[in-house]
Amino acid sequence: MQILLVLAVAIVSLVLIRGGSNAKHMAVRRIMVLLFALTAALSIFFPSLLTEAAHLLGIGRGTDLVLYAFIVSFLVYMSTTHQRFRHTEASITKLARRVALDEAVRPWESKKSSDSHIGPAV
Repeated sequence: MQILLVLAVAIVSLVLIRGGSNAKHMAVRRIMVLLFALTAALSIFFPSLLTEAAHLLGIGRGTDLVLYAFIVSFLVYMSTTHQRFRHTEASITKLARRVALDEAVRPWESKKSSDSHIGPAV
């Protein structure tokens, strides 16, 4: 079972490492994923280490430490997702404005084209 859990952690870590962002964010993301994978593998093979780490942090059990870490990770994920959503929303708004301006009727251009269709004055 331990080997299956480590494989699952490794697969999830590899999936998270892939993706696109700027170089700085990718480096931080990869470091965090590797730290997660290392911590997860160590806690699977040596669950007592997780309990000892929890005791050092003033937490009663290792499973409580995992729960707290999950809550913090979830909040960070929600925050970054919200920021990404706001950025995407702003980009869509700018794009919609640009399209609206590009497709707007220009009275000064339609007057010139309508004047050219009128025959010579008598």
